[in-house]
Amino acid sequence: MEKRWWHDSVVYQIYPRSFCDSNNDGIGDLQGIISKLDYLQNLGIDVIWLSPVYQSPMDDNGYDISDYQAIAPEFGTMDDMRDLIEQAKLRGIRIVMDLVVNHTSDEHPWFVDAKQSPDSDYRDFYIWRDANPDGTPPSDIDSIFGGSAWQWDEENQQYFFHLFSKRQPDLNWENPRVHDQVFAMMNWWIDQGIGGFRLDVIDLIGKEIDKGVTGNGERLHPLLHKMNKATFGDKDLLTVGETWGATPEIAKLYSDPAREELSMVFQFEHITLTWQNGDKWQPIPLDLKQFKQVLTKWQVELSNQGWNSLFWNNHDLPRVVSKYGCDKEYRVESAKMLATTLHFMKGTPYIFQGEEIGMTNVAFDSIEQYKDIETLNFYKVKTESGVSHEHMMSAIHENGRDNARTPMQWNNDHHAGFTNATPWIEVNPNYPEINVAAALEDRHSIFYHYKQLVSLRKAHPVVVYGDFIPLLEEHPQVFAYERKDDQQHLMVVSNFSAETLTVELPEHLRQRNVTTLITNIEPVTALAEEITLQPYESYALML
Repeated sequence: MEKRWWHDSVVYQIYPRSFCDSNNDGIGDLQGIISKLDYLQNLGIDVIWLSPVYQSPMDDNGYDISDYQAIAPEFGTMDDMRDLIEQAKLRGIRIVMDLVVNHTSDEHPWFVDAKQSPDSDYRDFYIWRDANPDGTPPSDIDSIFGGSAWQWDEENQQYFFHLFSKRQPDLNWENPRVHDQVFAMMNWWIDQGIGGFRLDVIDLIGKEIDKGVTGNGERLHPLLHKMNKATFGDKDLLTVGETWGATPEIAKLYSDPAREELSMVFQFEHITLTWQNGDKWQPIPLDLKQFKQVLTKWQVELSNQGWNSLFWNNHDLPRVVSKYGCDKEYRVESAKMLATTLHFMKGTPYIFQGEEIGMTNVAFDSIEQYKDIETLNFYKVKTESGVSHEHMMSAIHENGRDNARTPMQWNNDHHAGFTNATPWIEVNPNYPEINVAAALEDRHSIFYHYKQLVSLRKAHPVVVYGDFIPLLEEHPQVFAYERKDDQQHLMVVSNFSAETLTVELPEHLRQRNVTTLITNIEPVTALAEEITLQPYESYALML
């Protein structure tokens, strides 16, 4: 496998609105991020994935872009953006821009023009259809945010298509002029010195509406190959696609270097295991055995062809220590355990802001305290269809997107040091105990555990390129695996439960002296026939 710089890199995702507010308007901004670059350099990360900061009416917190080549005033200016790129580069950190090209805002000049007249030069930049003879929408495709994906436009007497909010009309990727405009914009950003792109819902650009196909359409991979050749393909950039519908076979199509598409994709098969029948508003407990099977499948299938991204949470997902760990009694232990489990796998790890200090889900009392458009839409749709208020609040507490979006907890000052104003969304009430300042003062904190994991990945090529070999596959509470190459042999063991467990080791691992690379309880010096694991105990051993 050809070695690339992003193979041993660790990416840190910043959700700018919630990271750090430098001008005290209650909203995080670019200068706020710049002020925290030394903190990120201390953590050891190589890449910042920056959620959208483009000009936007913020119907979907910036994932509805009205000008791709301007910065939203609440985040700062283009000079601030250039300053961020430059200041990050001085610290050895690259900026990966989050780019949304499946749709734009309805305030984008292309759509404003398209609405003026059926003869507009930009009319076929979007997807328009006549109503059925009875006036109903052209098809029964639903929006991902609830309701129909078709919006009636009274002035034009036609429907336009939107897979997300009605204020996020989908671009028509069957139109080559759309390609030309998008690729020119991407090259403009590359010229600004960015380190790559995270491509939002990129598996939807090959959609074929009239066939009822939205994800993974036949045109998808030819389009990505064309994008690669026209923009980032001959540059040394990291590109990661958000692909909710990916299987390992599909992921190889995206990320096999020979195909010249993307560096890697985000797949979500492990995430949706706790959604009953694929419905996040029907949460179910984690089945660890099933969870291990899915993660092992991805590790093995993409071992020599393609590349994995490794993540537990992001701006759309609940906080990992609340989801798969224990965010009360064993918060520190389980957060470290989850980090160790992930960071020793093969692929590029992603840390979501606050994960490195063990930030937790938030449980607001009232639906009015939530800001996320998806959460508010589904609360309305579900309660109107008979689902109880209590059920929806419980589901939102577990899986709502605002769990990830409460302000970064910097210290125990007012509003957690995020702002001196009223924050755009309330701070998690546990900030006096869980914050960066406290983590930096405690040598045994989750932060320093993450810092150690980042440095171990750089120190040991076996972590980056070694084979992944599952262990104890049938155990319902323990996730264990080996990593092995010609020089080194590692074993990672994690107890995903609050119980003390005794586990019998496979024959080939018994009676060995070992070196503990990292642990969240006590170092191990030798292996017998069996091991005893404390609640949420985890370690990586050099055999």
